[in-house]
This record gives sequence, structure tokens and C-alpha cells, in this order.
Amino acid sequence: MTATQQERPAKSAADGSPLDVMLTDAAVGPVRRLLPGRAGLKLAARLVARPFETTRLTARTARELGKVVVGASQVEPGKRDKRFADPAWTGNPVLHRLCQGYLVAGNALERLVDDADLDWRSEQQLRFVVQMVVDAMAPSNNPLLNPLALKTSLETGGRSYLTGARQFVQDMATRPRIPSMVDGRGFSVGGNLAVTEGAVVLRTPVFELIHYRPRTAQVLTTPLLVVPPMINKFYIADLAQDRSMVAFWLDQGQQVFVISWRNPSAEHRAWDLDAYAGSVLTALDAVEEVTGSPSSHVLGLCAGGIVTSCAVSHLVATGRGDRIAGLTLGVTLLDQERAGTIGSMVDENTAQFAVAQSQRKGYLDGKALAGVFAWLRPNDLIWNYWVNNYLLGKRPPAFDVLVWNADTTRMPAGLHRDFIRMTLDNALTRPGSFDVLGTAVDLSKVDVDSYVVAGSTDHICPWDSCYRSVHLLGGDTRFVLSTAGHIAALVNPPTNPKSNFRVNDALPVSGAEWEAGAVTHPGSWWTDHAAWLAARSGELRPAPTTLGSAAHQVIAKAPGAYVMEP
Repeated sequence: MTATQQERPAKSAADGSPLDVMLTDAAVGPVRRLLPGRAGLKLAARLVARPFETTRLTARTARELGKVVVGASQVEPGKRDKRFADPAWTGNPVLHRLCQGYLVAGNALERLVDDADLDWRSEQQLRFVVQMVVDAMAPSNNPLLNPLALKTSLETGGRSYLTGARQFVQDMATRPRIPSMVDGRGFSVGGNLAVTEGAVVLRTPVFELIHYRPRTAQVLTTPLLVVPPMINKFYIADLAQDRSMVAFWLDQGQQVFVISWRNPSAEHRAWDLDAYAGSVLTALDAVEEVTGSPSSHVLGLCAGGIVTSCAVSHLVATGRGDRIAGLTLGVTLLDQERAGTIGSMVDENTAQFAVAQSQRKGYLDGKALAGVFAWLRPNDLIWNYWVNNYLLGKRPPAFDVLVWNADTTRMPAGLHRDFIRMTLDNALTRPGSFDVLGTAVDLSKVDVDSYVVAGSTDHICPWDSCYRSVHLLGGDTRFVLSTAGHIAALVNPPTNPKSNFRVNDALPVSGAEWEAGAVTHPGSWWTDHAAWLAARSGELRPAPTTLGSAAHQVIAKAPGAYVMEP
């Protein structure tokens, strides 16, 4: 971190960010988010100042609960609420009333926050606390009330509860102490994951560079370098073969290279944003040497997209922007201001404490970060598995994306510090306020063509926040909204019959305006992106018959050694 960065004001106009929340909670624990603090005091003051509104809400709730007791309430769970899908929740009068009472009470708590008319930060913090409590108190989570759990117990002679208890003890014995989300016994890296043919052609202390073998007789001249998130392993881009982005790009005639980050330990605590941005440039040098191309496409995913954007900004600032044929950002937040509910959860003091914690340990624990991800969507990623694993005694599903998600990595303390500082200050939106590799970051001067893809239900990088990147970057930008959430929006192959994506070439100021004019296209954004890449990748030429070059010889077969490190 430079002196310029250290001298910035302690807090900018940005109201927190999802990345800050995740990196802070992973260091100091997420329990603090259940303590509303000042937000709770503001709510109490509002309730005292508006007694009539509070009384009316209390009276309405009491009347509705009275209807529940006598069986006259019309309150029912939503058709998509899987928690109450079992017919017993409506057919059994006791369970039906429990379900209705729960829904009425939960709605009252949510209305209490809605009607308080708080500032954005306080409202989002309290809404999160209320939602966490309401979700946890669902009667479907209770082993003595869940009808499916009771039926399963009778059918198995109680063995389902015993199995669930054993799995609960196993899960709670190891971090992040949440229900297991995947049965990974049928998967192995290099076995049926990350099996696209290639070779490591460069190894540094920070990363390995994988060069993939072409799958077409001719290839496009301009290569593609993929920069995965450094808080996960690279094979999100190379899962099972029918869901591998790498294999798809190769089939389109692209020359593909992927960075595989090393899993750092305490001895690597000094690796910071400069180290990772510099590694992107080192990889880019190798890609261009191997292919003989003067320029390359770079594709950054999530946190890898942030690092890639900073590296590209450095190239532009040093007069080498012509080395970038196109910049692709997948589910990447550059503008962190008010980026969703979780963007309101971090203050300066908590952030400083989190940085001190990781500095003392030398890294941020990847398992703790995985736990934070899960608690951001507790109904889907906690309570769903709570019921499946513990109440029903079943194994979680076997799914390649969840295997990857559970294969966590650590983040070195230096990078953790720089990310916290950069996102807490929302520095990438303010040209010159943050330095990388000795040059001030100014995304408005990144005048290369860009392709930005976001997920329609992404809870980590909200799509409308990702959309703001189109007005930060200086070149021509195409914004594409893919179906599904943070990971499924990316791993969304053409073979998925439910996939679609939205496009609006007008690029108005706000995400809401963009959405109003967007056109939905059936199929995967992969095919749209492939056409965008091809238009900027030069002519076709015969595919190389060997991997690497004289200067970058084959070191090992893909997927390499670093991805195997625990």
C-alpha cells in the first residue's frame, strides 16, 4: 500500500460493500451482524417517536393471529417456499396454524423495519438481522415439528435422526461449522474435474500458468488469459467437461491460458494487490511470448476481475494499453457503493480490527470465508441443508460447483488489507485515489472494449451494482445479464435448457432503466461472448501442435501442482 493510500480519509461516500463484509466477517466472525448496535437504537427511537403507527401494526398483527387461532386466516406460504411444501403443513390443523402464525409474526417484524423510515444503512442492517432471525425460527427447522422429518424417522425406526446427529457432530467439529453442502466423494481434481488437456508452462512463487491444447484445426490469433478469483481455485472455469468454460472456448477456436493461484500460507503474508496485479502482467508476458501475439484478451472473474482491472489500468497508464484486445469481467464489482443489503454492514473500526486479525495470522482463512458466503443466503445455504442433513439424515447432493466451492483457499494478509481499504473507500470510482504498481488507477482511461456479465439473482455482487462498471470503464462496453446467482450465472452452458440472458445496447445511467429496455435472448451468454471475442481476435491460423515454447517449456501436465495444495 502506498503513502497516498494511507493518507486518504478514513471513510468515503461509499456505504460499505459486499467484499468488505465478506473479508471482514471472515476475519472477526459473522455473529456481530446479529447485534444491530446504533441501527437498533435508531429503530427504538423511531418507535417511541411514532407510537400510533406502532400500535396500529401491533393491533393488526394481534387480529391476524386471532384469526389464525380460530382457523379463519387466509395467510399462506408462497408457492415457491419449499419449506412448507409438504401437504401436512396445510392438511394438519396444528401444523397449519403454526405455519400461519410464523408467517404473520415474520411479516410483522419486517413491516416494523419498513415503517420506521430509517436511513439506508440502518434499514439494511436491521432488515438483515430480522431476516436471519425469522429464517432461523421457521417451524420447518424444528426436528419435532417438521412433518417430513417425523415421517422419515418412523420409516427408518429413528435411524434418520441418529444419522443426522452424527453428521451434525462431524460438521460442527471443523470450520466453518455449517451444514455440509455437497457429497464430494465422487469427484477429484484431475480425475473428473479440471481434466481439459493442457500443461503448466510457467511457475512462479505466486501462480502457475496453464496453456491448454487447442481442440480445433485452426485457432484465432489473439489468445485469451483467464484470471480466476484468488479466494478460490481456478477450476471454476474447468469443471466437468460439459460445463467447462475452458473447453467451450477451445471449441470456438480460442487459444486459452489460465492462471492457477497458489494457496498462500503465513509465510506469504506480504503478498498484496501489487503482487497479484504484477502476476497478471507476468502471465500476460508469457502468453504473448508463447503465441507470438502482440495483444491478448483478459478475463477476470469476481475478485480476479478487480485485480485484472487494476492491472489493465496500469498498462494504460504506462502507454501499453494496446496489449489488451478486450477486457471481460464476470460477476465483478468495481463500484461498491450501496451494493445490496450486505453492503451496509462494515464500518471503519471493524475493518481495521479485521485487518489486524489477518496480519497477526498471516492470512484470511478460506473456510471462514466460505461460511460467510453461506450465511449471506441462510435459507438456501444453511437451513436447507440443516433439514436435509440433520433432520432427514440424508447426504447432501453431489454437484461439481459445490465441490469447487468447498475446496477453499486462503488470502494473504497483504491482499486482504488492500482489498478492505480499496472497497471500504470505493476507491476504484475515484480516479487517482488508489495506486497499483506505482501508477494511479483511473478506470475511465481504460478505453479498450469490455464485456461485463452479471447474475440476475447474485447476492454477492448484485447485478445493478455490476452494471455501474459500464460507466466507469472508458471504452465501448457490452453488458449482459445472465440467469441465476453468483456462480451459476457464470457456469451456465448452452446445454442448460433454462438459460437465457438479457442485453440492452443503449446503456442508460441506471440499472433500472437498462432493465426496462433489455431484450431477453434464449440460451447461454457463452455463445454471445464467444462471438464478441471472435470479432476482436484477429484471423484464423493453424493450431500449434505443441504447448508452451522454447522460453516457456512444459513443466507439468494440467491441472498442475498448485491446485492440489491444501
